[in-house]
Amino acid sequence: MNADKLRTIDDWVAFYRHEFGLPVAERGGFVMLPVTSRVGVIHLPVARAEKVRATLQKHDNAGPMLARQIRWSFLAGPDSRPGDQIMDVLNRLDIGIPAIGSAVMLPTGLGRWTREGCYWVVPPTRELKLPPLSAIITTALAVGTGSED
Repeated sequence: MNADKLRTIDDWVAFYRHEFGLPVAERGGFVMLPVTSRVGVIHLPVARAEKVRATLQKHDNAGPMLARQIRWSFLAGPDSRPGDQIMDVLNRLDIGIPAIGSAVMLPTGLGRWTREGCYWVVPPTRELKLPPLSAIITTALAVGTGSED
């Protein structure tokens, strides 16, 4: 499929399913990726997310990630859910992990500017494995932002 020829939400749903194997669905006129026991998401503030991306790439463990204005969303393999103490720390650092049953909106374009206000920093591919959620959390806690944390 050629992404330049995709016009409708249904075209994009088919594209994400066929090209990337993502279990997306149309919801409210948008392409939505549900958070499941097989696909997770973690949202990080941009400054921390850039450091996490660099570290994960250095260790060949970076997966697909989306950029929005104030935070990036990393797709992850949900190997384990953090306990309450770690969740408290993550919440204080403005790091969010959506629960199973929620969903993240995907862009209907592969360029920098899309109607959804997000773009792929690292686009998904069929070959690109999702890094374990625990690896992204550990990296996010380790890198800091260089400010007060």
